[in-house]
Amino acid sequence: MSDKKRLLIFDLLLAAVFVIADQAAKAAAVAGLKDKEDLILIKGALQLHYLENRGAAFSMLQNATPVFIIAAAVMFIVMGYVLVKVPVGKKYFPWHIFCTMIAAGGVGNLIDRIRLGYVIDFIYFSLIDFPVFNVADICVTVGVALICGFILFVWKEEDMKFLSGHDK
Repeated sequence: MSDKKRLLIFDLLLAAVFVIADQAAKAAAVAGLKDKEDLILIKGALQLHYLENRGAAFSMLQNATPVFIIAAAVMFIVMGYVLVKVPVGKKYFPWHIFCTMIAAGGVGNLIDRIRLGYVIDFIYFSLIDFPVFNVADICVTVGVALICGFILFVWKEEDMKFLSGHDK
């Protein structure tokens, strides 16, 4: 089996781990938080609060499920393209982790939207009144932040030529 195929299998297994973790956390939130008082983890700072989010980030675009499904499809195509095009090598391994995080987060929330018509959110930073979020949101946010950080501070322009179809 080629190194490229091994990496793609790794990507699928890692995505499965992230999606299972997200769905398990959401199931626990439903069981332990729905129709119950918030669970205070750090008084005045962090709590678990059950929320059914029918919108996107920060509850924008309420009840726009078709838009979210299309956006998820576009995101899967882009992440798939990157994962297939990224060269094999230690320098490029972070691309696999970051893109897989983004794709898995999208899958986790897409499962909720298709199955329930809303996304289950349950993590709330009350200290800064940050919108309630979930494990899938963490995967997407951290994946995007790490890609941006690596593009700005680690990778050089020639390290990313594979994205435009030009070989390294």
